Amino acid sequence: MSNPIDSSLDSERNQARILIVDDQKLNLIVLKGLLRQHGYVNVVTLEDPREVEQAWRAQRFDLMLLDLEMPHLSGIEVMKILERCERAAYLPILVITANTEESTRLEALAHGAQDFLNKPFNPSEVLSRIRNMLTVRLLYKRMEEKIIERTRQLHETRLEVIRCLGRAAEYRDNETGQHVIRMGQFAACIAQQMGLRDDHCDVILNATPMHDVGKIGVPDAILLKPGRLTPEEFSVIKTHTTIGGNILAGYHDEPLVTAQRIALTHHEKWNGGGYPAGLSREEIPIESRICAVADVFDALTSRRPYKDAWPVEQAVALIVGERGAHFDPQVVDAFMAGMETILTIKRSICD
Repeated sequence: MSNPIDSSLDSERNQARILIVDDQKLNLIVLKGLLRQHGYVNVVTLEDPREVEQAWRAQRFDLMLLDLEMPHLSGIEVMKILERCERAAYLPILVITANTEESTRLEALAHGAQDFLNKPFNPSEVLSRIRNMLTVRLLYKRMEEKIIERTRQLHETRLEVIRCLGRAAEYRDNETGQHVIRMGQFAACIAQQMGLRDDHCDVILNATPMHDVGKIGVPDAILLKPGRLTPEEFSVIKTHTTIGGNILAGYHDEPLVTAQRIALTHHEKWNGGGYPAGLSREEIPIESRICAVADVFDALTSRRPYKDAWPVEQAVALIVGERGAHFDPQVVDAFMAGMETILTIKRSICD
């Protein structure tokens, strides 16, 4: 009785990318002809082992048949090179060799070989071993793809929860959910202008919307008060930073780790005059220094029930005027450098 799992892989096996490396041209012709005869259509052959790294980087092979004894580079040296390549550990290597010494085989196994064929090889044995190795390889790829997709779905779900909680905090303050979306975009733009890594910019994009989540814990009578706050009331407002920090504390994954830092410290000032801890300069996390500029710019240039929107020029002038006082000078410079993009974001994401 045929194995249904194995049968379902027949087409995938035939399409698998196979690389054969051997300095003997006759061996390459025989092996490629054998594989083509049995339905394998994506077979690449190389006589020169020095070309393997470039070929590997050009496409991700599913299986490599590798001779050990070759000029310029031995099969062991080829495997050492591939160990340094990204994802090379996932490449099944079938070593074809006349060397039967145990020490050689052990060294090959240590550097990625997963099976051996002795020269002169038996065609039936070659086909059986290739079929078996490709079956394992393709099943692994299926599992890997499912894990990647499931991880992507979980990441998207986590981000959506973060966005929803961020929007909930803004609605409590008579602001719109668009504010946190714009802020995230502004902050990511500033981070890019500062030369931060792409993955760091992405974390900032997704963490920034949580900056005011602590407002959930501020009483409505104070948070929604239309008039001027008393010093005592403003002291209560200030607690939204520590409340937000506590809400997001205890997580170990991004973007929640960064979100917690931002929630706690986005009202700190470069000159030490902010709150809650009076941090200054580089004591303030870079994400919070970026968030501070993005937050103030959007707050000033957005209309709210209690105020009209400032003209962009006036808001920019205030931020530039606070360079080195409220705001990190480098962040302000990056904000100005990215102004064209920031204004495009502002026009495209309206309240």
